[in-house]
Parts: sequence; structure tokens; C-alpha cells
Amino acid sequence: KALTFFVDGAQVFEVLDDGTGLESWPFVAPQYLLLNLAVGGTWGGSKGIDESIWPQRLLIDYVRVYQRGNQAQPRRSAVP
Repeated sequence: KALTFFVDGAQVFEVLDDGTGLESWPFVAPQYLLLNLAVGGTWGGSKGIDESIWPQRLLIDYVRVYQRGNQAQPRRSAVP
């Protein structure tokens, strides 16, 4: 099993099920996708954030999720 993430057609990340349990593969329970614009990290913490660039927006054209056909279909969320 694997979850593979792509941005503009390029693979950027992959999580593999190594069979060691929930610590490395917690995806046996329903999951939710959260998209955010993270600011800071190690560069922002050491150099500071340029406050003059605000406000900013994160625009997402679409998100596509693929699932193998032999798995149960996810339930629709009540939250838009």
C-alpha cells in the first residue's frame, strides 16, 4: 500500500505501508484532506517573516483523489 502525492504532475511525496502498524500507516480509519498555506518553518523562524507581504491567498484549482475500485466508497462529509 502507498499514498503518493503529486503537484502539477510531479511526484512530491510518498508514504509506504511498511507493515509495522498504526505508527507508520494510520490510514485504516477515515481520513480528511486539509490544505493550508504554512508560513514559517526553519527559514521563517531564523530570518523572520516579511509582514509587508500580507495578506496572501492560497488558490486551489482542484483536488483529485484516486482510490482503487475494490475498496469501499467514502461517505460524503456533511462539512463543505
